[in-house]
Amino acid sequence: MARYLVGVDVGGTFTDFVAWDRDMRALAVWKNLTTPADPTAGILTGLARIGDPATIDNLRLGTTVATNAVLERKGARVAYVATRGFRDIPFLQRGHRKHHYDSGWVRSRPLVLRRHCFEVDERLRADGEVLQPLDVASVEAVAEAIRAAGDIEAVAVNLLFSYVNPAHEQAVRARLQARLPGIPISISYDVLPKWKEYERASTTLADAYVKPVLQNYLGAMRERLDAAGVRAPVVMIKSNGGEMSLAAAREQPVQLTLSGPTGGVVATREVARELGIARAVTLDMGGTSTDCSTVVDGKISFTTDFEIEFGLPIQIPMIDIRTIGAGGGSIAWIDKGGMLRVGPESAGANPGPACYRFGGTRPTVTDANLVLGRINPANFLGGGMALAVDRASAALASVAEPLGMGLEALALAILRIVNNNMVGALRTVLLERGLDPREFALFAFGGAGPLHLSELLDEAGIPHGVVPLHPGQFSAFGFVLTDARVDLERTIQMTSTRFDAGRAGSFLRELLARAEADLAAQGHHGPLAVQRTIDLRYLGQNYELEVPFAFDEFTPANLARLWSDFHALHEARFGFRIAQETIEAITLRCTVRCATSRPDFVPLPPRTGRLLPHSVRRVVYAEGALDTPVYLREALRAGDSFVGPALVEEAASVTVLAPHHRLEVTAPGHLRVTAA
Repeated sequence: MARYLVGVDVGGTFTDFVAWDRDMRALAVWKNLTTPADPTAGILTGLARIGDPATIDNLRLGTTVATNAVLERKGARVAYVATRGFRDIPFLQRGHRKHHYDSGWVRSRPLVLRRHCFEVDERLRADGEVLQPLDVASVEAVAEAIRAAGDIEAVAVNLLFSYVNPAHEQAVRARLQARLPGIPISISYDVLPKWKEYERASTTLADAYVKPVLQNYLGAMRERLDAAGVRAPVVMIKSNGGEMSLAAAREQPVQLTLSGPTGGVVATREVARELGIARAVTLDMGGTSTDCSTVVDGKISFTTDFEIEFGLPIQIPMIDIRTIGAGGGSIAWIDKGGMLRVGPESAGANPGPACYRFGGTRPTVTDANLVLGRINPANFLGGGMALAVDRASAALASVAEPLGMGLEALALAILRIVNNNMVGALRTVLLERGLDPREFALFAFGGAGPLHLSELLDEAGIPHGVVPLHPGQFSAFGFVLTDARVDLERTIQMTSTRFDAGRAGSFLRELLARAEADLAAQGHHGPLAVQRTIDLRYLGQNYELEVPFAFDEFTPANLARLWSDFHALHEARFGFRIAQETIEAITLRCTVRCATSRPDFVPLPPRTGRLLPHSVRRVVYAEGALDTPVYLREALRAGDSFVGPALVEEAASVTVLAPHHRLEVTAPGHLRVTAA
């Protein structure tokens, strides 16, 4: 009976749903307002649209709960346990500064208070050999100190060189669990078994910081889903675009730090492949923020260099997404110098933009688009939510009057500012990485993205854009399209002259076995695709190159090929090689994927009659007010083409086509925008 695969993206303003009916091979999409105080309520409200909950076969969920807990500093009170002499690592951080010449700059605060940092007596050597055995009495003393503190909700354990030998960390965890029942404990070997003490400390602290929040949230969500009759397996979308079971998410919630935005990047890769686009840059503009990333030659950009704030890294594998505070709910305001600013503060879902009628009074980007005629007040959410033009106008007037501007002039200025902010975000993922915008297609999605695509193409120097199917629910669509994926890594610290092939091979087999076990725990037992890489550098260098390889045993012949591949990659990247130099091997990685069933892109039928607009509406552009034809997206057919100005309306978004641009409908129904 069960037949629906459902993707759910819980955003700051809306919760998006995509349901794929495996039997009918049909896709349904919808959205409703997020309930910030209780995100599960919004999920249940949306799932009720399906009718019979027993027909839901699988539920894939992306959430911002972990992200918000860290960014808003609303996580748990954490205790930090370190090797004696190293409890100050989270506070020493690194020597680099955000502002080199600002004497008043204050570095970011760690996720732990110094009085809650403790030490145990133990010491390992860099090769994992025991230099000083673990003193159980010191662990007992730490447990007593944590209990005496009275307000500790989670514990992060990070001992020196535990990534080589985890025995002491595991023993500390076992002892603390016995003495501190009910308090979750994170150890660095499970969270990030990599070298560099500070990065490992920061990541482990982040995991502990969100663990009580996520454990309570996910536990309560499972109970409420069961009570509502939704007993389908639930998996969480990880920051790498893969998935993990609820049980695994409760144990390693740091993996959900960038959960929500990943779906749009995964979906972009699939649409770009369908359209034959080699290079794509994403613009996911929702109600609260805009997320940008790239897909080059079918490959998503990944990183382990994410920072929740300057100097506070989380080094788990994740899709490289850059986020700015620019969305439909971004608030326009006047700064102390009398200048108009937009964002990063957002009206969110409550009270939301003034036009939502929920009590908001400050002008937002959505209010500006409404006043300019770009949004139909009677067609928001497919007509399910009427917008108030008069309230939007009143909100804009509160800023326009002090500036001596008309409403439409102010609305255009708001859009110009927010567009400029988004161009800055696009440049961080393109120009700052040496990528030429002229070689890319801009994929605009999120409820607000298509409204700004046409103008952003000109501002950013990108030749053409794509508005994919279901742009307002595109991240949730990506959850339905994604494959199961596990990324694991471990520091090995060896050199080409003293490479322990047996030890490296055992590490690789351990990673592969763990990845397969994780996929099996998620219910995936099909054929697996394995990718192996190793971080290499010349002896003494500060940065590594990630070198792929395709073998499971480090034989002399395989190692010779590996060193040769590194020399070639180094020459290609930096223009030289040092053939006789010793090579350092730092981190071993593996990625294991299992393909999952997914929807197909069904071609649209060709047009049989003339293409006629549904209506005509006055819309204001930079060129002035123009009578603009309005097309309904569901009425478009493969091969349709027209020149702007024009609007393409659908239930969850509007595509604005500027006067100098052309729109073409591709066979699967995606919209391509180019200069006319």
